[in-house]
Amino acid sequence: MTTTIGLIRHGITEWNSLGKAQGISNIPLNEEGLAQAIATAKRVYSEQWDFIYSSDLIRALQTAEVISNALGINSVTTDYRLREINCGQIEGTTEEERIMKWGTDWRLKSLGMKPFEEVAKRGIDFIREVSIKYPNKRILIISHGALIGLTLQHLFPKIFTKTNIKNTSITIIKLNEREWECVLFNCTKHLE
Repeated sequence: MTTTIGLIRHGITEWNSLGKAQGISNIPLNEEGLAQAIATAKRVYSEQWDFIYSSDLIRALQTAEVISNALGINSVTTDYRLREINCGQIEGTTEEERIMKWGTDWRLKSLGMKPFEEVAKRGIDFIREVSIKYPNKRILIISHGALIGLTLQHLFPKIFTKTNIKNTSITIIKLNEREWECVLFNCTKHLE
């Protein structure tokens, strides 16, 4: 029994381009992000995927809809647990603005940001739930950089201590019986 999960980060947005923290702000894809979503859809077109889940934030949902249309999957199921980390007061700010406002040690301050462990738990709980619900199926999940990265770091602590998930990168994990395996990580060859 093998369940396969493909984790895809949404396409780029204007805030990504500007280096602004997005968090749960509902920012749409820009033109480049839409092109990335199309390139991702072309890449997965020849693969068999059974279901698509997405964060309910517009940038992930737009990416998921482009992919679902290409695959002929009639619906995308949204789930709030796939949302990005809530960045609190830093949402909408650049690194430079954060340093000016809170100093170089701004990362040590709470500023309303959700704990990383809470985000990772959300991601792991969701992945476990769909793997139990759909054994031997192939499920695409379109989400966000921090959620995917933190989930991987906690699911594979010996492999991933840091992650930098690229826009529309594909990571594939498989559940063989009771053991998770990462067979592809952060791949963006479809953007080359």
